[in-house]
Amino acid sequence: MAPTSNPSKPLVIVLFGGTGDLAKRMVIPAFYTLFLQKLLPNDFVLIGNGRGDVSHEDFRGHVHDVLTEFGTKPEGKDWQEFSDRLAFAGGGFDSKDPGSLLDVITEAQKRLGDECELIHYLAVPPVAFAELTAGLGTHNLARGARVVYEKPFGTSPENFRALDKAVHEVLDESQVYRIDHFLGKEATQDLHVLRFANRLFATPWNAEHIKSVQIDAPETLDIDDRAGFYDATGAMLDMLITHLFQVAAEVAMEPPGSMDPADLQSAREEVIGAFRPLDPKEVVLGQYDGYRDVKGIDPNSTMDTFVAARMWVDNDRWRGVPFLLRTGKRMNCSTQRVSIVLREPAGAPFEVPKDGGVLSLTLAGSGSVDLWMVVKEPGPGLELVTAAATILLRDVDGSDALAPYVRLIHDVLIGDRSLFTRPDGLAHAWEVLEPVLAHRPPVHPYEQGSWGPAEAVELAAPDRWLLGQ
Repeated sequence: MAPTSNPSKPLVIVLFGGTGDLAKRMVIPAFYTLFLQKLLPNDFVLIGNGRGDVSHEDFRGHVHDVLTEFGTKPEGKDWQEFSDRLAFAGGGFDSKDPGSLLDVITEAQKRLGDECELIHYLAVPPVAFAELTAGLGTHNLARGARVVYEKPFGTSPENFRALDKAVHEVLDESQVYRIDHFLGKEATQDLHVLRFANRLFATPWNAEHIKSVQIDAPETLDIDDRAGFYDATGAMLDMLITHLFQVAAEVAMEPPGSMDPADLQSAREEVIGAFRPLDPKEVVLGQYDGYRDVKGIDPNSTMDTFVAARMWVDNDRWRGVPFLLRTGKRMNCSTQRVSIVLREPAGAPFEVPKDGGVLSLTLAGSGSVDLWMVVKEPGPGLELVTAAATILLRDVDGSDALAPYVRLIHDVLIGDRSLFTRPDGLAHAWEVLEPVLAHRPPVHPYEQGSWGPAEAVELAAPDRWLLGQ
């Protein structure tokens, strides 16, 4: 699944929200990495867009500061060549007023020639998606373009349906790239290879052999400078219906007909259709102590900064296997882990340690694969213990991993939609979450640096969360 081709046609990239938090932390550093690795076309212009009146030169200075803090240090000839391709279009953009964007795009097209392609990247809150999309249609910027939408794609089932309709009034589905950076992680993609290329795992990948699946993404981070976004979104919308549901689908999907984009997307979306709507009694919400003291947060806010859920997949392969999903801010550690917990063997001639067989993939950083097994403790007796074997993906021969945003943006450039979500799967994901939105569970407080509310422990019963217990 490594990139196999690079874009060749000249490219105009419009980065809506070009001076915002997401752009500076993720998107701009990703584009610079693509440039340094020669994965961008030879001729391109990256246009930042926003409401402010920012000169081209000031935007270049902003990008330099961003890369210094969050990306590869910009210096020398590489930086000079990259900065020469940066521009800014101020005055905002909507269906009534395009600001200066049309003029700046026209200048870029004159520079690059008539054959250049157009990519729009919407690094803005989801409330802005519909109007920006309408503006692309009104101002003739949609035809032939690719459009990248950040998550969450919608903020409620009703809002999702309205947004999906608004997007398809302007764009064909083939033009739409709904990004979920968890799908771009090396270890997430290794789920396919481990399962489908190794009979050791392919054969027992079902309810007969697997006791539970745990997908855990705790964070030590607070909400930083995203207070406004987070207090309108929360952990359920920011992480559960996006990242965790998608990773669950990667684990649970049936073997695709091939690894072509259409087959891979279809396998992922089909199994999402088998996700059972969540029972509010099997969902625990939490809010870390001190959240309401953060500047920009409503002092009476009941927004969730933690969510844990027990989800079920209603098909023959997974019926009866709980999928335990958990994430939260200001928790004990920061990691992202998928753990396949194997059942203890029946009829063993000795007592086998509980949860001794676990296949675990760490999604954070470069990623790793850990296999926990029951072994004999060295010595004269027959004492059984659990030990782990670890493969660090960065140490695999020939390793040249791309960071998730770099990988996914490169896929946009070459038109590969394999790792992007489709509206049918997202529609069902909202159906899965809808009972919890309609009958929202109470929000429990939890201490910063903990593993979340104590109530979440019961979701794993009669077993346990592997992390933190």
